Amino acid sequence: MTEEVHELFQAGGTEQLPDNPALIGGVCKECGYVFFPMQTYGCEKCGSTELSPKTLTGRGTLIASAFVHMPVGTPRDTPFLVGSIQTEDGAILRSVLEAPDDAMLIPGMSMITKLVPETRPNHGPQDLRFIPVED
Repeated sequence: MTEEVHELFQAGGTEQLPDNPALIGGVCKECGYVFFPMQTYGCEKCGSTELSPKTLTGRGTLIASAFVHMPVGTPRDTPFLVGSIQTEDGAILRSVLEAPDDAMLIPGMSMITKLVPETRPNHGPQDLRFIPVED
């Protein structure tokens, strides 16, 4: 089986959030399940293969976060912060977070996407992160 590679984001945002990167996710045509990233293997909820790309706004709510001190298989400098985000479109994803050292990350707080310079070799010029926003 050949693995398909899909873009994860577009630098230009959506109509709702034009100044922040949009995520390239997908939606199941059978049950309406929204997911990220786009894939063509089948719906995680109902198993249908009727999937189509969907642009997600890149805005969501923090579910949980944690510092990573001993990563497995990633050349990223430690420690770094990861979080689970539920997008306003309904997808749940995990992402590296960008937050000031003194930021109090609280489940339920609003988050948006941001592009930052990539520090890992051979990964392109930019990396996508989620950052906290003031409501």
